[in-house]
Amino acid sequence: MTPDEARTVLNEADCLYNRDAVEQAIDHLAETTAADLSHSNPLVLGVMNGCVVLLGGLLSRWSFPMQLDYLHATRYRGATSGGEYLHWLVRPQTAMQDRTVVVVDDILDGGVTLDGICGFCAEQGARRVVSIVLVNKANPARDPGITVDHAALDAPNRYLFGYGMDYHDYLRNAPGIFAVRGM
Repeated sequence: MTPDEARTVLNEADCLYNRDAVEQAIDHLAETTAADLSHSNPLVLGVMNGCVVLLGGLLSRWSFPMQLDYLHATRYRGATSGGEYLHWLVRPQTAMQDRTVVVVDDILDGGVTLDGICGFCAEQGARRVVSIVLVNKANPARDPGITVDHAALDAPNRYLFGYGMDYHDYLRNAPGIFAVRGM
């Protein structure tokens, strides 16, 4: 994809949530999760690259002690559909044993990536794993047993981009949440 093609996709996309709506949803998400997490000394793990915008928003709104680390695990690798296996590029470096671990990602779609990451955290000895996403996508193909603890927004089963979510490695910085026209 070229930058010009990315501009065309953005110009033709359907805006599901504008910037103000997304920011209000992140405000609400930060408030509801702070009450649950503020006394747990959490380890917050950002799932790169999609988490960047949501994680930044949460960190600037949370005012309690925490540690921060990141991981990079993917099934997409720039494509519009995920592969069968989770591919680890970077694993977190902070010990999880007996900790509340908060996994922050951009979207719950098929759930394989988030479920695999949360399972990994549990295997590393996390006492509790809390999952937070910007968007919970209504994907009928997702295993009904795969859920998220907290989501800022719900969206239909379309290909989404913006606020951290990409389209062919572009448009993560789109000023809202958009659905690709025709997808």
